[in-house]
Amino acid sequence: MSQAAARHANPFELSRPTRALVALACVGMSGALALALARMATGVTPDLPAARTLAVTLHIATVVPAVPLGGWLLLARKGTARHKLLGKVWVALMVVTALSAIFIRQLHHGELSWIHIFVPLTLFGAWRAVATARSGNIAAHKRQIVGMYLGALLIPGLFTFVPGRMMWVWLLG
Repeated sequence: MSQAAARHANPFELSRPTRALVALACVGMSGALALALARMATGVTPDLPAARTLAVTLHIATVVPAVPLGGWLLLARKGTARHKLLGKVWVALMVVTALSAIFIRQLHHGELSWIHIFVPLTLFGAWRAVATARSGNIAAHKRQIVGMYLGALLIPGLFTFVPGRMMWVWLLG
């Protein structure tokens, strides 16, 4: 059966290239986060006072499980009761992650930075993902979720690993 025929037969499934991208992103980001957090927890890295704020703690506590959970949801069997329940959990994690980011400001000036553009994009994406699922538009729901996972979770996540940022310090500092 061709790839197009397979997708037509099961509209829930992702194409092979998309599955590979999601798997690579999920494993890579989950591994980097786990290593960074392990290094921080064992005291190998410098103490960062910003990490002790409620907003940063809440942000990390919701985004860290959202990475592997979202990857698993995209790669596992879809349409089951488990998928629907864990999908709701994932969307809730993403919404709390986005809302907590509003309270994370640049350290010296208390201002929002350019990365905060992902807050309204994530909130809109979460709303659209739920709306398309509820309306039964599985193709649009799938596009919305893949877009949120890669565009609202992993792209901003990559920016946390640039030199000088918290995850960079925890991972390599």
